[in-house]
Amino acid sequence: MEWSTSCPDWERRIVAREPLILVPPLFPQEADEAWDICGGFRLVDVTGQPLLRDAALPWLRDFVRAVFGAYNPEDGRRYINEFLLCVSKKNAKSTIAAAIMLCALIMNWRQSAELLILSPTKEIADNSYKPIRDMIRADDELGDPDHGLLKVQDYWRTITHRETGATLKVVAADSDTVSGKKASFVFVDELHEFGKQAKASNMLLEATGGLTSRPEGFVIYATTQSAEPPAGVFKEKLQYARKVRDGAIKDPRFLPVIYEFPQSMLEAGAHKDLANAYVTNPNWGASVDTERITQLHSQALESGENAFKEFLAKHLNVEIGMNLRGDRWAGADYWEGAAEPVLTLDELLARAEVCTVGIDGGGLDDLLGLDVLGRCSETRRWLVWSHAWAHRIVLTRRKEIAPRLLDFEADGDLTIVDLPGQDVTEVADIVCRVRDAGLLPEKAAVGVDAAGIGDIVDELTAPGRDITMEQIVGISQGWRLNGAIKTCERKLAGGEMVHGGRPMMAWCVGNARTVQQGNAVSITKQVSGTAKIDPLMGLFNAASLMAMNPVAAGGKSFWETTT
Repeated sequence: MEWSTSCPDWERRIVAREPLILVPPLFPQEADEAWDICGGFRLVDVTGQPLLRDAALPWLRDFVRAVFGAYNPEDGRRYINEFLLCVSKKNAKSTIAAAIMLCALIMNWRQSAELLILSPTKEIADNSYKPIRDMIRADDELGDPDHGLLKVQDYWRTITHRETGATLKVVAADSDTVSGKKASFVFVDELHEFGKQAKASNMLLEATGGLTSRPEGFVIYATTQSAEPPAGVFKEKLQYARKVRDGAIKDPRFLPVIYEFPQSMLEAGAHKDLANAYVTNPNWGASVDTERITQLHSQALESGENAFKEFLAKHLNVEIGMNLRGDRWAGADYWEGAAEPVLTLDELLARAEVCTVGIDGGGLDDLLGLDVLGRCSETRRWLVWSHAWAHRIVLTRRKEIAPRLLDFEADGDLTIVDLPGQDVTEVADIVCRVRDAGLLPEKAAVGVDAAGIGDIVDELTAPGRDITMEQIVGISQGWRLNGAIKTCERKLAGGEMVHGGRPMMAWCVGNARTVQQGNAVSITKQVSGTAKIDPLMGLFNAASLMAMNPVAAGGKSFWETTT
């Protein structure tokens, strides 16, 4: 038996409101039985309390049938056992979780089986549990207190099957709640929230580990987009799901169902038009109230860019690239458009006639950012390459950003060090590499934050390194950086600055907050809060020196080479 879970023409299909699940149920009889059970659940919180089969739109029925229709009763194995559903808010995710997991509890044959709905918070756990409880109580055969098939325990958010002893639990997940579980069926709600938790990957691995010995099981990840760029386990699963959907990865045991705008619509700004909201809202006009969404859309527009960005993420399922707020750095508007993905450090050194280096940060709970800024020998454009270092202790002291830092490490843009000094040594290695390429100026070549530069200066001037004190400049921070900040803004807006398009720098740029100080604009760590901007500050330090129109040691200026 061969099948594919990809949907390569999804962009056309999603706009045309056609199904995104192309693989038919592998075992139609199982799919029919499951939908017959699910369709009989009563939606007590919907006007008129209809049965699910009467209220559900085709996409929801198709998803339920795909999940249960992948099970082969002859060999007890589920041939598609991992699912990802990414859809806008208010598209019945809680109803789907309730119906699927309740149906799985009823159809399960394994004695004392464990079924889990994992939620990131107690409030979200309640949102998943209450529909299950209400569906059971609305069905006499299931919910009779003395003779019903299922026993409801509200305090523990647990449903017990009286005949098999199997339990369905809804839990606010942490390492303790899932440790040692051998769940046959797992539903992970709001995966994007888990992406913010440092230990989420290990926790989900623990929670889903039971499937290795329970071939009939499944795991379903359900989520909306986050108001921040994807991170951690959410980023990993979403990227993998997109590759399976597009056919780049062939994994017939993984079924992605992603309601998002095609790239062409995003680039054209069509996602901002409410006439296209149906694209990411398959329940448009049903559980998604069009008048209410229209009202929220108007309110978000009036409230400013940050509110509108959150509206796009939650109600239109738009992935947020950079955290653009009203007090953002002006250069952020042009940053993504200035990306040249081929711009590695090797490429920069090959194209540049001169380079300056900027360094910033380096505390034990901070990042140490380094930027090499080159001036192209042919076009005079500024070329940017960035890297950062972090001590491992940052992962525990800054748990809220730990998943993102681990992503940057995997991307190759961040190095996590275990011992103080390793980061400074590697920074010096890169500075010397630029020097050995003949690209550093004889004076004012390396710009550093004037505070806390002792270790860096010692390493750069050590025997064998031989960077001179004339080449190291302490760059005054605060409002005194206004010139460099404005210069970078103009360079980006005019297409005269390009960078490698790396996620870490996009994050730092998005974190930057500005404050007006007289006639100057200031970007400082205090203004930007706990989010890290050190590599961006390193860029400003490098820009302060490049603006002085330096010449590489032993080289000629641009004007000499053109006369």
